[in-house]
Amino acid sequence: MQSLLYASVIARHRRMAKYVFITGGVLSSVGKGIITSSVGKMLQTRGVKVTAIKVDPYVNVDAGTMNPYMHGEVYVTDDGGETDLDLGWYERFLDLNLNMNNNVTTGMVYKRVIEKERKGDYLGRCVQIVPHVTDEIKQRIRNVASHTGAEVVLTECGGTVGDIEGLPFLEAIRQMRLEEGYESTLYIHVALVPILDVTGEMKTKPLQHSVNELRRIGIQPDVIVARSKEIIDVEARRKIALFGTIPQNAVFCSFNVQSIYEVPLILDEQGMGSFILNRLDIKAQKPRWKEWKRFVNDVLNPRSEVKIALVGKYAGLADSYVSMNEALKHAAAACQTKVSSDFIEAEIFENHPEKLKTLNSYNGIFVPYGFGSRGAEGKVSAIQYARENNMPFLGICYGFQLAVVEFARNVCELEGANSTEIDATTPYPVIDLMPEQHKVEIKGASMRLGTHKIVVKGNTLAFSLYGSKEILERHRHRFEVNPEYRPTLEKKGLIFSGESVDGKRMEILELKAPCFFFASQFHGEFKSRPGRPDPEYFGFVKACLEKHLGRAIQKS
Repeated sequence: MQSLLYASVIARHRRMAKYVFITGGVLSSVGKGIITSSVGKMLQTRGVKVTAIKVDPYVNVDAGTMNPYMHGEVYVTDDGGETDLDLGWYERFLDLNLNMNNNVTTGMVYKRVIEKERKGDYLGRCVQIVPHVTDEIKQRIRNVASHTGAEVVLTECGGTVGDIEGLPFLEAIRQMRLEEGYESTLYIHVALVPILDVTGEMKTKPLQHSVNELRRIGIQPDVIVARSKEIIDVEARRKIALFGTIPQNAVFCSFNVQSIYEVPLILDEQGMGSFILNRLDIKAQKPRWKEWKRFVNDVLNPRSEVKIALVGKYAGLADSYVSMNEALKHAAAACQTKVSSDFIEAEIFENHPEKLKTLNSYNGIFVPYGFGSRGAEGKVSAIQYARENNMPFLGICYGFQLAVVEFARNVCELEGANSTEIDATTPYPVIDLMPEQHKVEIKGASMRLGTHKIVVKGNTLAFSLYGSKEILERHRHRFEVNPEYRPTLEKKGLIFSGESVDGKRMEILELKAPCFFFASQFHGEFKSRPGRPDPEYFGFVKACLEKHLGRAIQKS
């Protein structure tokens, strides 16, 4: 009886849910993730319950085994999902906590289909892309709708229309129009409209070709968003509507703005939010933008500016640290300041130690996550420079671990102290592989992942930042502080102000110093939101601002 009741609830949710699909054309990284987030925000401000899904055509099961240079940062969800970075945009814009089911990959889908085939679930049928793979994709999308109870499910299709690996996903969303109905589905196509430098002319032909490719697959877009440097003119809009076979009021433009958080505002001003609601026949309240506009105003009108040196190993691609960058912006807005981050390859300090002095021109030093030995010594040198020169310092994950290494070497005088990830033969393994990791052979999804409870000690900087003796934070690591060295480190003044519930794992470190010196094993940036910055990032930016203002006073 209960199972029948549950099935009835699921069926009702399926009937209630409406589906918006976002595709991209001309080139990748055209801004689909921001458009998806912005559409969700426009609906959300009108009281509509939304959720968002990212479907990724790559054959990896998840993003966990990919180098950040390949696909940007790995975004970790509360339940330990290693997902695409676009889930971070969804969470930040919509203030949602998503889970691993909100990211669907080709690897995930094929793995499940093959498992079913091996178990005989297909009853001897020839397993094919259509219907078996496409059915699995549709089921995953509908499951998210069912379990969240969302009124509108936004699904962003990764890659570019025409990519061979994305075809099963496009076929699946084509079928959903037939199965869910016209009034319950909406296709949004985002494509680039380049502007010629010589003539300043807006060229819509690439977008037209992209729409034609989408049509060839069997999808006619309902809405087209032109991605351009500046707002498209009337003639460009007319051409897009004509050749896209849609009315002109269904053509919108996402143009370059000072802050990414302006995008939902500029699209709503063009009427996109109202158009989508009318098209989907959703009755909603008037939009409430007050809080969002207040945050955007704080971002656009800072009273000051601080410079931060981000010393990392993936500095060549900004998307490697996108959540960290956004967390810094959230913190900066709360401090009514602007953060200017310079990405510095850590190896520079290994090859040219004299360049460490350039760090003095910054207001703070930030050492982010990373893996492996490349650049590790450069990061250690930067941490040492911050500690010895009383510069505000924040370390995240690997930055936390290397702060322990630096302190062990230069304060505890443990010469050669290191992480066994970098040097397996170090005489002082102050950072070591977690015991349960020694048996791990399959690397994917096998780290310490997701949200874990942390106990914060009273009368510490950590407690003053978080205002609580218990916090929940997201993790992604294999190595940890070796508890054998904890007494030695603490005796010399290193404070472990946060630890796991059982007291075995060190989670936060700090120093009693004139300046802010703070590091965490967890990733606070994954919980940072516009208007509600993460405490450790807020504390860091505030300290950088105080140092900047102190310098300004000294100079005057």
